[in-house]
This record gives sequence, C-alpha cells and structure tokens, in this order.
Amino acid sequence: MLKPKVVIFRTAGTNCDCETQYAFERAGAKVDVMHINTLLANKNSLRDYQILTLPGGFTYGDDVSAGKILANQIKYHLAEEITTFINKKKLVLGICNGFQALAKAGFLPDFNMPDQEVTLTFNDSNKFEDQWVYLKVCSDKSVFIKNSDVSVIYLPIAHGEGKFITKDEAVLNRITMNRQVILRYVNERGEEAGYPWNPGGSVQCIAGISDPTGQVLGMMPHPERHIEPTQHPSWTRSGLKEWGDGFLIFKNAVQYAKANF
Repeated sequence: MLKPKVVIFRTAGTNCDCETQYAFERAGAKVDVMHINTLLANKNSLRDYQILTLPGGFTYGDDVSAGKILANQIKYHLAEEITTFINKKKLVLGICNGFQALAKAGFLPDFNMPDQEVTLTFNDSNKFEDQWVYLKVCSDKSVFIKNSDVSVIYLPIAHGEGKFITKDEAVLNRITMNRQVILRYVNERGEEAGYPWNPGGSVQCIAGISDPTGQVLGMMPHPERHIEPTQHPSWTRSGLKEWGDGFLIFKNAVQYAKANF
C-alpha cells in the first residue's frame, strides 16, 4: 500500500485534529477527519481505513469526566466495529483525551476484558498542567514504538486529568509483566521522578500503555505537537534534528500499514 488511510475522529471539543492530520500526512498517509456522527450513521465506513486515531482536546467539555461521554459513544455504539478493526491487525491511537476515552471505553489495557480496568483522573496538583516532559521508552511491544533506537523522548503535555491509575494491583502487575507499559515520565537524566516531571502523579510514572497485541496505543503526551524540529522549545540553543521526537509515533504506524495492507 503506497498511502495508508487514516481516519481521525472529531466531535464537539476536539482541538488537536488538524495537528494530528498534519503529522500523519508528513509520515506519508492519506487522512480523513470525520465527525463521529458521520461514522455512527455509516459504521461500515471504518472498513476503508488502516489506522484509527482519537486526538486530543476536551470532547463534550469533559463533562462528567475527561473523555467519558466519547467513551460511552464508543462503548455502546462502536465497540463491535472497533474490535473487528483491531482483530484485522489494524492500528488505534489515542492521544490525551483520546487515551482517556479508550481507557474509559475499556479498549485499554485489553479490549477483550469486560470491565474498565484503568482510568485517567485529576492531577495530584489539582490544576491544569501544561509543560514539556521527558519520556522513557520502556517497551517495544507497541507497533508505534517498534524498531526505534530512541530511549528518551521529549514531548509536551496539556491536561487536567492525566493521572494514570489502575483498578487494582493485579491489573498494574499484569500490564507491567506483559510489557504493556510503553512510556514513563522521567527527569532529564532518564530517572523516574515525582512532580513536576510526573505532572499528574501517575502510578509508576506511567504516561502511555498498549493493549496486548501492540496495535492499540494510548498516551497522555502530545506527539503531534513535536513533529517539526523547530517546535522544540530550545531548538535555537540545542540545534535542529531532522524530526521532532513525536514523529516516530506516526512514521512507525504508517510504515506498519504500508507493510501489512
């Protein structure tokens, strides 16, 4: 496949769809931004795509809790179609609000489990956090990270409910042992640390996880906001790299789709 097709869901409150579209197009994909009501009216249209993305934002004003209303739409109206999508070896990416929605819809950490097992809740600081963070790549299980020689990446975060927690210790142990923890917040030396390096207070500094197949990735930091090297906050002092650190997420997804479809 020369140009994999990506569909980006948007709805009221989504505000990162354009940046995410740009990132995938820079990586060589054809991208459609689709309002979720359009998909609900024609669920079969999902079959035309190889990558599904839920971008960042504040869907439905984050009423009830962040991403919860979108999560309910997915869980009660699109679960069968998205499960089929994953079973066909296709990819799903949830960024920030998209991660919150995937977690609360039960697609992470395992879409085969009947109940919600993880969530993203209010930051320990009790305020909106907007800063750049260091992230340690902890596992190559995710298709979005595979074949990368990068150990630490630098991305921005922007959330009020970014604290990752699990239902219980058993879930935490399972995703850890199964190498589903993909990204952890670290300090500039690559060491796990507290606030402000772990801005929400996530358990075990977890910033991103995958499902057991490695095809579904949810992450709170925004890779689409560090695609071009000039988006780095200190590029004039540290010099320009070829790409921003977030680009590898999109490049790997597009390369996977080209190779497999």
